[in-house]
Amino acid sequence: MNALALATGLIWLIVANVAAMVPSKDHHWSIAYRLIAAGVPVLIWVGWTNGPFWGLAFVIAAASVLRWPLVYLSRWVTKRVRSGR
Repeated sequence: MNALALATGLIWLIVANVAAMVPSKDHHWSIAYRLIAAGVPVLIWVGWTNGPFWGLAFVIAAASVLRWPLVYLSRWVTKRVRSGR
């Protein structure tokens, strides 16, 4: 088990939660894009070094923080699938 990867994931989650508390004019979308860009390598690192269980745990925790981008992504995908594009 790589504790450094888990600690980095925990730091990412703390930063994401603090960023969600700060007022934002663009409804946090700019910080969400940065968090996604930083979170994907952290997710890969956590999953690779600690196994799929911890990777899945990080995905669930990250999805609870970044739920609105996931909601909009699912709506976009559903719209594309239903329209046949």
